Amino acid sequence: MQLTTLLDRLSQGSSQSWPLPEEPDLSLVEPTVVAPCQEAEDPDLWFAERQADVEFAKALCRSCPVREACLAGAIERAEPWGVWGGEVFIGGQVVPTKRGRGRPRKQQPAA
Repeated sequence: MQLTTLLDRLSQGSSQSWPLPEEPDLSLVEPTVVAPCQEAEDPDLWFAERQADVEFAKALCRSCPVREACLAGAIERAEPWGVWGGEVFIGGQVVPTKRGRGRPRKQQPAA
């Protein structure tokens, strides 16, 4: 039982008899997985404009323990943009690379 729960019970006049139930064995609980995007100093890196920054974010994703789940979730949600699961999303679609701002389109639309 957490200390805050115990203190809440005491302050509310809990009628639970002493001793309080034992703490659960936390050695049986899996450790929390921490993804690189959760530890990043700059969370905007996964939504960067510069291609070098986008490639760096993709590289960080390669070693992520939840990469597949992240990518699957982003595809399901049709994320509008950013790096998700090591892939670049633009307009809800996975694209091979992000093109820099101000560059002309590869194919000009038919007039």
